[in-house]
Amino acid sequence: MTLKEYEQKDEENNTMGYKILIADDEAEIRDVLHLYLEKDGYETYEAADGMEAMGLLKKEPIDLAILDIMMPGLDGYRVLRNIRESNNIPVIILSAKSSDSDKILGLDLGADDYITKPFVPLEAVARVNSNIRRFYALGAKGNRTGATGELAVRDLRLDLEACLLCRDGETIELTSVEYKIMKLFMESPGKVFTKQQLFEQGWEEAYMASDNNIMVCISKLRAKLDHDGKEYIKTIRGLGYRLEKE
Repeated sequence: MTLKEYEQKDEENNTMGYKILIADDEAEIRDVLHLYLEKDGYETYEAADGMEAMGLLKKEPIDLAILDIMMPGLDGYRVLRNIRESNNIPVIILSAKSSDSDKILGLDLGADDYITKPFVPLEAVARVNSNIRRFYALGAKGNRTGATGELAVRDLRLDLEACLLCRDGETIELTSVEYKIMKLFMESPGKVFTKQQLFEQGWEEAYMASDNNIMVCISKLRAKLDHDGKEYIKTIRGLGYRLEKE
């Protein structure tokens, strides 16, 4: 599809008003993403290095950040760590680093998605759309799903209106993907879910058998949930994972 054809698509557009931060030291990449994202209805902010990105994050109500890893001064990993100290917005890493270890590191630090360079601009826009739908459909911006009530399993409480997971009155911070997976688990405690089911729930994309995202996500959830010798998510060898009821 050409850019002209893309601009002429006649479909419902729910992206208006969302603010996207593009942090990359390559001006050409920033320009391309700016062009395609604004054509899709987004408002974009651009940063050429990590310090500039952090400044924009403090000043502007950014809804999603796209971060290059190898930026001067403050690299993308450090920006991501800073974001996750106080903010749960979706973060997409855009990098020439394409090894599995680089991807796992980025996801383990709290990224929601990872795109390798060179990339197709329309794919990048599709990833942004997917993460915006996934995160803000959960209620982070106006509770658009209208979900009400609470899910309770053992000492965990999942508030479906506030999209918060709590234990003994303390909030357990979750990314948008982690929230969706915990919601699935807590709706059916004791049920075994396959990697494919968990991936398609959390990422809303077709599952690739070689994808490590689920392994990383489950590891991060366990680190957040397990305490006092209690295990919450159990691996069922050869099948998948389940949330223990007791």
